[in-house]
Amino acid sequence: MRLVLVGPVYPYRGGIAHYTTMLCRALRERGHDVLLVSFKRQYPRWLFPGRSDKDPSKKPLKVEEARYWIDSLNPITWLTTFWRIRRYRPDAVILQWWTTFWVPVWFVLGVLYRLFLQEPLIYICHNVLPHEVRWWDPWLARLVLCWGTRFIVQSEEEKRRLVALVPDAEVAVVPHPVYDVFADERIPKDEARKRLGLPLDVPVLLFFGIVREYKGLRDILQAMPEIRARLGRVILVVAGEFWESKCPYLEMIEQLGIGDSVVIEDRYIPNEEVALYFSATDVLVAPYRRVTGSGVVRMGQGFGVLVITTAVGESVHGIANEGMKDTVLPADSQTLAAEIIRFFAKRPQPRVAKEVDARQVHSWSNLVDWIEGGFV
Repeated sequence: MRLVLVGPVYPYRGGIAHYTTMLCRALRERGHDVLLVSFKRQYPRWLFPGRSDKDPSKKPLKVEEARYWIDSLNPITWLTTFWRIRRYRPDAVILQWWTTFWVPVWFVLGVLYRLFLQEPLIYICHNVLPHEVRWWDPWLARLVLCWGTRFIVQSEEEKRRLVALVPDAEVAVVPHPVYDVFADERIPKDEARKRLGLPLDVPVLLFFGIVREYKGLRDILQAMPEIRARLGRVILVVAGEFWESKCPYLEMIEQLGIGDSVVIEDRYIPNEEVALYFSATDVLVAPYRRVTGSGVVRMGQGFGVLVITTAVGESVHGIANEGMKDTVLPADSQTLAAEIIRFFAKRPQPRVAKEVDARQVHSWSNLVDWIEGGFV
């Protein structure tokens, strides 16, 4: 089939760019002719909360033949992009949706598409609404999503949000696929810890990815005194760029007296260092307060790292730590501490079978199956 896929790819960084790249690869491997459309400019510099929206990786995740046509601040490029898509004569167009910043662009493309083309317009909704919802966000999201003909979301919770905005929406729930591409390089745990300057003989917890309020870093910090009291020395590695002030977190660490147990790496972790952090850890902690789908959890599964996460959104799908409760209620630092203590008390062996199972159940190939069979 002739498909158009619209979304960020390299040189842009982050989970949506990785997702778009992996989906494009999977569609092309299946034999589809994919026109990949990305951005000349994604966000204005003053609006982006991080240091840069460009990927600093020396080993970037790339895809061939991307067309960088859309400038978020230039409506002329929105129009020319549509006419180029129309000339391509696609069987379907797939748009990534994750933030209401894109309402003007996606609204124009959606209206033109429905006026001039009859083929399916598929939205992959990473977030139906932003993580920090403002009163106008549902209204803006409805303006865009009402033009879609088919939708993919990553959890039942997101499906309910979408149907509340677009009652007659045709929706499939397809959990976030596993990121196994980063796990091609495996590093022995002792070597990884030496390279990161971590002790070899203590438990290591990993909190990975961009730091925002909804990710729940406060909750794992609040849990650390109890964890230390029960386990002795333990290290929490916080690896990711802060998208909000770091000062409250540093003050919290000082007040709790856990400064010698927390290592903070406040930067975007490039692709070539991802394996280092996941190889060094004993368990990935994802104490999200709100989330739809988690690329970080799927990255951990790609490495075969056990995950302790909260019972929100899609993050609980496919997490199978046998003999444990698997999930914790959000913002519950006491239960989070208890589960981490319980994890190290049981010391489960590496779960190679579960790693393989996660890759099979939540594969990119399965996502392509849904696009082929359920939508196009």
